[in-house]
Amino acid sequence: MTEQHPARLGVFRRFLSNESSAGIILIAVAALALIVANSGASEVYFDTLHRKVGGLSVEHWVNDALMALFFLLVGLEIKREFLIGQLSTWGARILPGAAAVGGMAVPAVIFVVINSGDPVALRGWAVPTATDIAFALGVLSLLGSRVPTSLKVFLTALAILDDLGAVVIIAVFYTEDLDLLMLGAAAALLVVLIVLNRLGVTSIPVYLAIGAVLWYVVFLSGIHATLAGVALALTIPIRSRRTEHSPLERLEHGLSPWVAFLIVPIFGFANAGVALGGSGINVTDSVPLGVALGLFVGKQVGVFGAAFLFIRLKLAPMPTGANMMQVYGVAVLCGIGFTMSLFIGLLAYSTSPLLIDETKIGVLLGSGFSAVVGAAIIILAGRRAGTGTMIPAR
Repeated sequence: MTEQHPARLGVFRRFLSNESSAGIILIAVAALALIVANSGASEVYFDTLHRKVGGLSVEHWVNDALMALFFLLVGLEIKREFLIGQLSTWGARILPGAAAVGGMAVPAVIFVVINSGDPVALRGWAVPTATDIAFALGVLSLLGSRVPTSLKVFLTALAILDDLGAVVIIAVFYTEDLDLLMLGAAAALLVVLIVLNRLGVTSIPVYLAIGAVLWYVVFLSGIHATLAGVALALTIPIRSRRTEHSPLERLEHGLSPWVAFLIVPIFGFANAGVALGGSGINVTDSVPLGVALGLFVGKQVGVFGAAFLFIRLKLAPMPTGANMMQVYGVAVLCGIGFTMSLFIGLLAYSTSPLLIDETKIGVLLGSGFSAVVGAAIIILAGRRAGTGTMIPAR
């Protein structure tokens, strides 16, 4: 494998060297949030989240402002991968693309079937469709050499396409009460950013300054403010004549550690806490059950089913050095929804604290089972491969 400057690697592939620590931090903050929310400090925890600062609650600042930077990073990675990265050719998109579509469709169907009698609950149909790339790659990295690099690349590509699908879902299905004046202002700012790109402007501060204004008008427009991050990312130049590394590469490289080790953990801590005592939450209720089964069952069926079909029909090649059981283990790991699933749940049930809490329980259960079972399958697959009984990849 040729050596590359860190700024020339996609943010998620750079996680191959540190995703175990990022994943461990996510696990830790989720556990800590649950402990705090059910301890004597619970009142301080929830009061702090609801405390108003500058007209918004702390929780809203985390979910609407800090997460805009997360979505900016997601947008940068999507643009980079589609133009010059692992997804730059149609051939490279076939297997992860099919797996991503299957991995979004089947969980949604499972959730809809379980919640078919409740129109309010049905708003959360997209919650189990997401995969948390940092968490899933974190589990993979902890398994070390048992996992071929090709599977990490496959999971990364799949999760990027999964994130793209989540962005589209948020924009189309979780936007309401549009302010046309603010929407027009956002469109005008987007045109300015595109013109700057075409004129060859490469100053990152210029793009970020206009992006901050874009975030504000999008926030006022009725579209979720975090989508401003994706829109901004798509206008950042990916090529530069003056410096070795493009503005997109430099911004991505600068943002990635802040997002991985600060923003996402803060989001996780602020949103994973659920007060279980006397909350009235039952894990067999339709929402937590639909989310948990969608993530744990739906993801593995959808991802592996599509991958298996495309590989067996020779429409796409098997990841190099991997066997079918290892692919199945990765499919199970795709049920780790955490960050994006929690985020979609907040949008889906913004007027129902109970359903938000039920969603959190479903996400934690589904993600937890997916992490443990997926890791166990990959370990077993690696042992079988090591004894000469590798499952055939035909």
